[in-house]
Formats: sequence, C-alpha cells, structure tokens
Amino acid sequence: MLRSTYVAILRGINVSGHNLIKMPALVSLLEKEGFEDCKTYIQSGNVLFNTEKADEQKVSARIKTAIENAFGYDVPVIVLSLAALRSVLEQNPFLELQHEDITKLHATFLSEIPDKEAFGKIDGDKYKPDEFILVGNTIYLFCPDGYGRTKLNNNFFENKLKVTATTRNWKTVVELVRLAEALSTQQ
Repeated sequence: MLRSTYVAILRGINVSGHNLIKMPALVSLLEKEGFEDCKTYIQSGNVLFNTEKADEQKVSARIKTAIENAFGYDVPVIVLSLAALRSVLEQNPFLELQHEDITKLHATFLSEIPDKEAFGKIDGDKYKPDEFILVGNTIYLFCPDGYGRTKLNNNFFENKLKVTATTRNWKTVVELVRLAEALSTQQ
C-alpha cells in the first residue's frame, strides 16, 4: 500500500486555557486511529504522521471526529500532504517578490479554496500596513506590527470567506516542512 506523510493543523487548542489537549494524549489518540510515526510540534496542535495515501479532507474529518469523541472538543482540523505543505513553503509571494522579514510572515491555511467573488470583496487597502495574498487555499500574510495586532485573523477570513481557517507563523511552516520531510524517510 502506498504511504504518505501528512500534517494535521488543529485550530484553537491550548489557547488561553481553552480546549486543552496534551500532545502525548493527541499522539496516542491518532496512533489508536491507525496513523503511524505520529509526532507533534509545539503545543498549538501540529501533528505529523504517516498513513496510507488518502484524500486530505477525509483524513481531516477522521481526526476531527476522533478528537471530538475522545476529548469532547469541536476542533477544526486542516490536513496537508507533505507535497502541499512544501508547495506553501515554496510559493510565498512575500519572500519571492518583496523579501520581507520572515518574523512578520504568516500562512493562513483554509479548509478549501474560497469563492473568488467573496475573496474579491475584501478591500486590502483597509487593512494596511498588513497585506495578504491568496494562493490556492493558503493566504500569505505580512503583518509588520505583528499578528497579534492585525484584523486579518482566522475569524476575519472565516467570516468573509465562509471556510475554516487556521494560521501559523512562518517559522512554524518552515519547521513543519523540515519535520515532515524527515518523517517521510521513515516510511
């Protein structure tokens, strides 16, 4: 059977004392669900694993259901293959075009490609100096005053685009790719 490496990015766990899930418990749960070589990165819900090649949406739904059954939390889960995550890393327009400070860069992962019309209604000039660029189902963010001060947060994009969103800083994206590449060699 063909195996692949995936990263599950959970939204809203271990934030301000809400939806507390210890990472060893999350790893144990996913291993019980049949995922292999499970590893976490930091406490905010990034899980890397190997499993048979499958549709990311189906894997996401499976993990979401397992978390709800085990911990009682309705946690949005976005699953990316190693190839998709590597593509996010390689396509950052703020690095390619503007060479921005990576400490000011973030990636907002969307559960699906948003409606073009809905995205087109967002007037980027209203949110300056923050900037955003949509590529597929990823919104690249440049927040010169920090992500904590931007209005371009997960709730903003979810309300405007009617899709699930979760954001990671650029350092985390880079590290997730590095860890996923290492994990893929364990298959």
